[in-house]
Amino acid sequence: MSNPEQAKREYDSFAADYNDQYAPTPVGLLESQLIGIALGDLTGLTVLDLGGGSGIHAREAIELGAVAVDIVDLSPGMMKVAEDIEKSLGRNAMRFFEADAAKPLAHLPLREGGYDVVMVNWVLDFAETREVLDAVMQNAVGCLKRGGLLVGVRVANPHSTNLQTGKYGITFRRLQPFPGGVKYGVVLHCEGTTAVEFDAATLDVLRSGSPEVYETAGLTNVEIIRYEAASEVQKSPGFWKEFLEDPVFAVVKAVKK
Repeated sequence: MSNPEQAKREYDSFAADYNDQYAPTPVGLLESQLIGIALGDLTGLTVLDLGGGSGIHAREAIELGAVAVDIVDLSPGMMKVAEDIEKSLGRNAMRFFEADAAKPLAHLPLREGGYDVVMVNWVLDFAETREVLDAVMQNAVGCLKRGGLLVGVRVANPHSTNLQTGKYGITFRRLQPFPGGVKYGVVLHCEGTTAVEFDAATLDVLRSGSPEVYETAGLTNVEIIRYEAASEVQKSPGFWKEFLEDPVFAVVKAVKK
C-alpha cells in the first residue's frame, strides 16, 4: 500500500470494532451478500484473501464450502481477531500471513500451484498510483490457478451523495483530488460503538467501471454483480433506491485466462 505503516496502525487500533460492528450495517450486509453471490459454491476449493483482515469474507468462504483459506494482511491485530474466532469455532481451516499485498509475496509459504479463488476486497482502494494498483493485481493473479476466480469489492463512486448522508452506514470526508484519483477519509458508522475511521484512495481508472485494470492483469469475463440479486435489496427496494441510483461500491468477479 502507499502508506503501509499508517494503514497497519489504523486497522490495529479498531480491529475488534470493525469485525463486530461493521457487518450489521446496511453496507456491510449488502457487501457480504454480493460477495457470496460472486463466490458461489466453493465446495472443496482453496482461497487466498489478500487484505482479508479480521476474516469476515474468509469465514463466508468457509461457509460456502472452501476447505482452506489463507489471509494476507498488514494488520496483525485484524488477523488476531480472525484467528481467535476460528479457534472459538473449533476450526483449523485458516492460515495468517502479515505482509503488504502490493509487495512481493514469494517469501510467504503460500500454496504451491496456486489457489482456486483469490479475494481482493477493498484492498485496491488504498493504491494511490497505478504502479501500486498493478502490483496488487499481479500478486492476486499470480497466486490464482488458470481458470480460477478473482472476487473483489471496490469503491464505485467516492463522490456519491450516499457517502455524505450516512444512510447506508458509511461516509467519506475530506476528499482531496490528485492527478488520476482522489484521497478521502472513510467513516464507518458501526452499530453500538464509536465510528471507525481510516484513510483510503481510489484511482479514476479503477472506479471508471472499465475492465482494463483486470484485463491488463490477465483476467477475462469481468463482471459486476447486480445489486438487485441481493436479498437485502429485494426485500427493501425503497430503502436501497438512492444507492441503486448512485452506488457506493461494486463487487467484481473475473476469471484468470
